[in-house]
Amino acid sequence: MSVLTLTLAGPLQSWGASARFARRTTEGAPTKSGVIGLLAAALGLDRNADEHLEALAALRFGVRVDQPGTRIRDFQTAHHPDTDEAMPLSERFYLADAVFVAAVEGETALIDRLAAALRAPAYLPYLGRRSCPPARPINPSVQHGDIGLQHVLAGEPWRAADWYQRRLRLQEHVKLTTLIEARSADGEPEPLGDTLRDHPLSFAPGHRRYALRTIHSSTVTVSNPHARPRPTTPAHDPTGHLEGV
Repeated sequence: MSVLTLTLAGPLQSWGASARFARRTTEGAPTKSGVIGLLAAALGLDRNADEHLEALAALRFGVRVDQPGTRIRDFQTAHHPDTDEAMPLSERFYLADAVFVAAVEGETALIDRLAAALRAPAYLPYLGRRSCPPARPINPSVQHGDIGLQHVLAGEPWRAADWYQRRLRLQEHVKLTTLIEARSADGEPEPLGDTLRDHPLSFAPGHRRYALRTIHSSTVTVSNPHARPRPTTPAHDPTGHLEGV
């Protein structure tokens, strides 16, 4: 088994798990369907090739929130391409200035293949929607061995922007939230935990399908490279000037 990690950072990201009709929401962190879609695009897979999607969907998924960003809302209008009639006004939600470390765990051969594809992708990657390109390299990195997602995410350096790290400069160590797909000892999904309908079954444009997935939330502690010691204040003795009187 091996683990592949990706850095997902951009001015805008949008990871919808329940987006429908004119209201397109976003989760607070990358979804499994969104990241698996990014990997499938890097491989150049056809959206209708469900038999190839099955191997990717079987990967165990985890994400670390390095910089949560700010949720923003946008209104969009459109016209029908044939009738030129105005379409309903739609709401679209995004995460601005967010940074995440996403990780997938699986068989070494597939993980190595995915890492190679990300370095020379068949289709350009995007962060949930085509209008959300990455702001920096995704930097695929592979760790071999039965290490575990939690351990890998705990060992990755903090990927937040410099300005965000400096904002927390008084904290030498920072706690970051992790969201990891729950699996039992025999590899089967665990029934207990938070659930999210973002396990991809089909990316076919006419019939996209997703299943529920169980997630466990935890925290890991990372070092802040911009940490500065808190200034110390000399002890104050209000009667010190009376000594010797």
